[in-house]
Amino acid sequence: MKLAVVIPTLGRKAVAHRLLAHLEEQSRLPDHVFVTAPDASHVEEEEAPRRYPVSMVFGGRGLCAQRNRALAQALGRFDVITFFDDDFLPAGDYLEQVVHAFTHHADFAVLMGDVLRDGAHDTGCSLEEGLAILRQAARTPPPHHPPVDHPGAYGCNMSIRAGVIGPVRFDEKLALYGWQEDIDFTAQMRRHGRVVRLASLLGVHLGIKSGRVNGVRLGYSQVVNPVYLVRKGTMPVGFAADLIFRNLAANLAKSLFPEPHVDRRGRLKGNLIGARHLIAGRVEPEYVLELK
Repeated sequence: MKLAVVIPTLGRKAVAHRLLAHLEEQSRLPDHVFVTAPDASHVEEEEAPRRYPVSMVFGGRGLCAQRNRALAQALGRFDVITFFDDDFLPAGDYLEQVVHAFTHHADFAVLMGDVLRDGAHDTGCSLEEGLAILRQAARTPPPHHPPVDHPGAYGCNMSIRAGVIGPVRFDEKLALYGWQEDIDFTAQMRRHGRVVRLASLLGVHLGIKSGRVNGVRLGYSQVVNPVYLVRKGTMPVGFAADLIFRNLAANLAKSLFPEPHVDRRGRLKGNLIGARHLIAGRVEPEYVLELK
């Protein structure tokens, strides 16, 4: 199998550069890596050739737009397309295990791994901490579990059998950070096979805070995007309702004494704007572009 890696990045060129270096340590190197960004100012110039080919794909702003531009370059040339956030650190055998799983399980359409630490849900994780977690997992592997089926994959690390993608693309109405664009895209792959999380795929999501959308915009997406995806048919109603309630409750409860790394008040304001739009019958995820 030929495997391509896609790395979207925005305003974090040192972070993306670090991931490119980290990928050189994979036991099974990617056949190609596509780094996708709005323009060349978001990436560092490569001073020497990597152990694998690298292409820079410029144009478009927003996670979905950037991923789609990379797909336009990769489809038809590769059997597997793996998406990594620029702050995700895969274990050394990650890509080897992806190819092994797709080769031996014809019913797998989408794969994602076990995230040993997800800094997106807390203060974040340094590169040194992330590497230490991977070294510890290599010495003492976590307990094995059978494949776990999911409604959709987690976008920080997801691999898709390229042959099942067809005309499906990331929905660019889910502008900027996207918010649930990964569920939307990979849920559409389920008609062709299983979407599973594998214990053999390990990694750490550093959760670096720079380059993310502001609290108001994210709060708006937290309310509107799930409703949009329910209407589109790519997210179950119960999943969407739970997602909205948990985020709204967390933002409301913590807005008085917010964590220093989370703009709870901004998110709550965005939640309320989104709720007002839904009550008025407006389901417009792209409205985040109008928010400041």
